[in-house]
Amino acid sequence: MPVSPYVVKLRAHIGQDLLLLPGVTGVVRDGAGRVLLARRGDNGRWSLPAGLVDPGEQPADAVVREVYEETGVRVRVDGVGGVATHPVVYPNGDVCEYLNVWFRCRAVGGRARPDGDESTEVGWYAPDELPALDDWARLRIDTTADEHAPTWHARPGERHPALGQPDAL
Repeated sequence: MPVSPYVVKLRAHIGQDLLLLPGVTGVVRDGAGRVLLARRGDNGRWSLPAGLVDPGEQPADAVVREVYEETGVRVRVDGVGGVATHPVVYPNGDVCEYLNVWFRCRAVGGRARPDGDESTEVGWYAPDELPALDDWARLRIDTTADEHAPTWHARPGERHPALGQPDAL
């Protein structure tokens, strides 16, 4: 996967040490209530379309861009589903923690297709027929199921199991 030029510059200064980065996720549903998932190009696992917010970019613009780049699906952002930090350790040893904002999105156009780099497969799944997903993906899907639910966040002092351990990609 291509690394953001911004992150490349930061890594040149700090090496593999912890970076706190802004990220977004699109929890995209179609008219039938199915969820859009992409099989990741780096580890082969199913996940939600997600990525970094570029400097000067608003999170809602970033999620629209990321979903389209990774899946070919155009979306409308309906609201914020939740916000939390999430640690990740990459295969090369880079350590990141993402301040992730996930959005409730509705598919409004395009055609689901993998980009061949960040995603190798894309599919729509009924909520009761999702493939194997980690707790982090499940949290974001579950907290956006009710379109009228308030924005999810960990309460002060809460240690939600989906947020505690870094994903090894």
